[in-house]
Amino acid sequence: MIENESAENYLETILMLGKKLPVVRSVDIANELGYKKSSVSIAMKNLREKNHITVTDAGFIYLTDSGKRIAELIYERHQFLSEWLMKMGVPEHTALEDACRIEHILSRESYDAIKAFVNRYL
Repeated sequence: MIENESAENYLETILMLGKKLPVVRSVDIANELGYKKSSVSIAMKNLREKNHITVTDAGFIYLTDSGKRIAELIYERHQFLSEWLMKMGVPEHTALEDACRIEHILSRESYDAIKAFVNRYL
């Protein structure tokens, strides 16, 4: 984990967009998240400097191995937590929003313990 909720959200968004678009560009990320393109450009520069993404001359954004690992971890947490909350009766919209917040603050140890408990009893 990179301990930065914003960066993790960007990486997760790139991963998700990459599953439904042939290529991911800054404008796609801005549209998906509802952010200004200038804000996305700054974030992409920071992710590129940390070697979590590469950007081609044409502006296509790709996750590096480290970026993909982080994005997949965050996505897996999001899926698990939102499904768990919905199974407990939380409305889908609320479960998705809460999972998005929880996925970034939960330690690996706590997440693993919750996941093991849920998988054992639910």
